[in-house]
Amino acid sequence: MGPFARFDGHEQVVFARDEERGLTCIVAIHSTRLGPALGGTRWRPYASEEEALEDVLRLSRAMTLKNACAGIDHGGGKAVIVGDPATERSEALLRAYGRVIASLGGRYVTACDIGTTPDDMATIKRETPWATGADPMHGGSGDSGVTTALGVELAMKAACAFHFGSEDLAGRHVAVQGLGKVGGRLVRSLAEQGAKLTVADIAEAAIDRVADLPGVDVTSVDDVLFTDADVVSPNALGAVLTADSVPKLQAPIVCGGANNQLATDEDADRLDDAGVLYCPDFVVNAGGVIQVADELLPGGHDPARVARRAQAIPATLTQLLRVARDEGVSTEVAAERVAERRIASVGGLRGFHLPT
Repeated sequence: MGPFARFDGHEQVVFARDEERGLTCIVAIHSTRLGPALGGTRWRPYASEEEALEDVLRLSRAMTLKNACAGIDHGGGKAVIVGDPATERSEALLRAYGRVIASLGGRYVTACDIGTTPDDMATIKRETPWATGADPMHGGSGDSGVTTALGVELAMKAACAFHFGSEDLAGRHVAVQGLGKVGGRLVRSLAEQGAKLTVADIAEAAIDRVADLPGVDVTSVDDVLFTDADVVSPNALGAVLTADSVPKLQAPIVCGGANNQLATDEDADRLDDAGVLYCPDFVVNAGGVIQVADELLPGGHDPARVARRAQAIPATLTQLLRVARDEGVSTEVAAERVAERRIASVGGLRGFHLPT
């Protein structure tokens, strides 16, 4: 398979390395039909460069769908830094990465993702204006996990209303995998609303932060997805819904903030065949990208405007659930159709976004 076949559907894939500063990264721009590509930078100790490439290609395509469904004027892109942020983070590396972003001239705008922080964005921003999500003291909107968690909660209520006939989460049993920036906030909010919660995380510190909340039980990360619950909420790494895991699900709804929860496209059909209402992750977790995109609007970040736009997530989810039901397709296919229809209707001229 030639390189262009491998990158089918992507406008541009950039490989960059600065050996002196320890930087190895890949930037994937999937689409600029709706505007500059927007998506976070993931920093992980990938087992191989091939694994990193596979991840960034999947994530960037998902960002095109996410941004289209979120109603923002951005295409999809993503970047990965290969390495361990716990031991390799440095000003020199981050500024070298910022220069890579700057070289793209505004075709790609970055933000936080797994392994990167608002402080990192502030450092990157010293080399390029095309970095969002920095701490407010550096002119950014801060931790986008706040709005992402809000969107997941609103989507969960919409899914419960569609399936159970009521959005009320009091008394609902929700199993949450991953208690980080999104999952941890979600658990605290659901506990306040009287939900019953089964939670899991690989980090004991994350568990300790929520274990004493009312209605919370702790289980293992290997078992939490298979809890006999009303809703399962994946909020850690992706590819947790597989040919092996889907038959073991006991909850009628899957609704979480993790990216790329489906291991393959066929897993959407498996969920549909099993009678599980899957809420596509790129719709559910759009709160974060809504927040960072808001920084780029005239006048900069407006928290009230972000909150209003996040309130549209449940309506978008309900729309695609109805499309899935009425057109007899999986919810993943329905979500893609909703995104593609917006891209086709307002995407403008086909081709590269060229900044002016």
